[in-house]
Amino acid sequence: MTGDQQSLAINGGVPVRDRLLPYGRQTIVEEDITAVVEALRSDWITTGPRVEEFEGALAEAVGASHAVCFSSGTAALHAAVFAAGIGTGDEAITTPLTFCATANCLLYQGATPVFGDVLEDTLTLDPKDAADRITSRTKAIVPVDYAGHPAELDAFMELAERHRLVIIEDAAQALGATYRKRRVGAVSHMTTFSFHPVKHITTGEGGAVTTNDSGLAERLRLFRNHGITTGARERQNAGEWRYQMVALGYNYRLSDIGCALGLSQLPRLEANIACRQAIAARYAAELADVPCLRLPTVETDVESAWHLYPVRIVPPIDRDDVCRALRAEGLGVNVHYSLVYDHPYYQERFGGVGARWNAEAAGRQLMSLPIFGGMSTSDIDDVVTAVRKVLTYFALQKSL
Repeated sequence: MTGDQQSLAINGGVPVRDRLLPYGRQTIVEEDITAVVEALRSDWITTGPRVEEFEGALAEAVGASHAVCFSSGTAALHAAVFAAGIGTGDEAITTPLTFCATANCLLYQGATPVFGDVLEDTLTLDPKDAADRITSRTKAIVPVDYAGHPAELDAFMELAERHRLVIIEDAAQALGATYRKRRVGAVSHMTTFSFHPVKHITTGEGGAVTTNDSGLAERLRLFRNHGITTGARERQNAGEWRYQMVALGYNYRLSDIGCALGLSQLPRLEANIACRQAIAARYAAELADVPCLRLPTVETDVESAWHLYPVRIVPPIDRDDVCRALRAEGLGVNVHYSLVYDHPYYQERFGGVGARWNAEAAGRQLMSLPIFGGMSTSDIDDVVTAVRKVLTYFALQKSL
C-alpha cells in the first residue's frame, strides 16, 4: 500500500471503495419481474391463488404442516401472539438483542415483554436465564434466531412442555437454517419469518408464520383478515356474499403480487444460503488474525442462514469509531441491534430493567459486515481489505 492508502479515509486517505457497499440488499432477476408482471395481468392482484400456492411451497420448504402469509414480518409476529392467546396482564420472555418489533408485538396485545440475557457465544436467548424468569403470568417464550443462527430450540420446547407455554420463534433472519438436522420452521409451536428485501427471499414487504397446529393456523388466517371467517376469493368461488367477523383482527394480508415474487425467489433459497455460507467462510479464514476483532460463533449442530455477519469490536477499541471509519472506506456496516430496553419508548415505560450482562457487552461491541447473495468476489475483497486496514490502524494507535 502507498502512504495515502494506508491512511484512513476518515482522516483524508484514499477509501477502499468509491461506492458504498450495503450490509444487505435484495437480488431481483428477470424471472422475478416476469412473475410479478404476470400477477399484475391476472384477475387477482390482492389475496388470490398465488397466496395459497406460496404458502404451500413455503410450508414444504421448511417441513411444516401449515404456512400463513402476512403483509410483513411484524404482522406475522403480531398474529402469532394473538394466536397464542396472549393478552392483557400476560408476560412473555424474549431477548433484548433483537429488532424492537419482537417485543412491540407483545405490547400490541397488552402483554409485557420480560427481557432475558443472551448466551455469550451465539447471542441467542439463554434458556437457563429464561427459565429463571418464568412466573405464573408467563404465557410464552419468544426466542430470536440471531443473525440466522437458531436459538436453543429443544431447550425452549422442554420449558414449554414443563410450564405449559407457547414457543413463538422469531426466525425473521433464519429462513433456510437448520437445527439438529431439522429445518427452522418446523420445530417450535409457531415460527415467524420476514421477507423484507434484505432477507434471504423477498416479497417486497411480507412475512409468514409456520406451524404444525391446524388450530393455530386457523386463528392466524382469521387475524390477518379483520377477524372475518372467509376471504373474498372463497366467497366468490362459493357464490356467497355474506361474511362474519368473529374476532378483532387486522388487514395483514399479503398480496398476490408479493406472493408471485416470493414463488419466483423461493427456488433460489438454497443457492442464496450457500453463497452466504461461502462469504462467511471467507471472512472466517481471512479475518481470524485481525486485532481486536471477534468473529461469530456457530454451534456444531446447526447451520446458520447467515442473514448477518456480526463481529464484535473488542476493547480498548471503540466500536462506534470503527463503524465511522469503515463507512468512510465505503462499507455500509451497521449495528444489530440497539438493545430493545434502551430505546426511549421502553425507558419511559419500563425503566430500570437492569443489566443483562452478555447482552449489554454485545450491544456495545457488535457490528455487522456486508453479507448478501449478490456480493461479488471483489466486494468481499474490499470488505477484508477495509476491515484489516481500519482495525490494524486503531490497534496500532492504542498500543502507542
